[in-house]
Amino acid sequence: MSQNSEDLRVRRTRKLLRDALIELAEERGFDSLTVGEIARRAMVSRAAFYRYYQDKYDLVEKIFEDAIETLTHDIDPLRRDIFTNLDVVRPPMSWDDFYRIAVDAQGQIPVPWVKLFEHFEEYERLYRVLLGKKGSSWFVNKMREHLEERANERLGEFIGRTGGTQRALAKGLVPRMIATQVVDTVTWWLEQGKPYSTSQIATYCFHLVYATLKEASSWK
Repeated sequence: MSQNSEDLRVRRTRKLLRDALIELAEERGFDSLTVGEIARRAMVSRAAFYRYYQDKYDLVEKIFEDAIETLTHDIDPLRRDIFTNLDVVRPPMSWDDFYRIAVDAQGQIPVPWVKLFEHFEEYERLYRVLLGKKGSSWFVNKMREHLEERANERLGEFIGRTGGTQRALAKGLVPRMIATQVVDTVTWWLEQGKPYSTSQIATYCFHLVYATLKEASSWK
């Protein structure tokens, strides 16, 4: 078998397993699923499953990691452009200043926020079932932890630019609050059948985060 054929077979098997997990979670809930059920729905052997994944948690973590990698690839260049443009206009001196300049410079909320919710819409089935009532508290915590880490990195980067102090992060409280706001917003939006467009829900979530940062900047 050629290398290309082998790679194609691997990709096909992984896709079958990932699709099977999402379908079964939609039907019965994630927590009750077994590896055997996932393999049968995907029409592959248990041996094939364990060739690529340790268990169902490893499978869903890999799905999440691939989705986030795609998101990061799309968003990071946009985020860097925003910082570059802001530095050209004038360096922001506070959280409130940063967000006001970011909005004023573009005439709308920062593009990465819209891209973020476009990502959630693109992977709607994954997030709807795993964040919803049939999902997994493990996945919810995993997603919150990831967003919390990213928020901590971004806020730390901003503090470095403004000469602020780490006190604004409140020993991790603010990043946790932001991550929870995003996860809860996405969960509600998808469970309600996306009553708002990606641009609208991104705007609402952005302003919630903005309000949190503005308030936190006044903490002693």
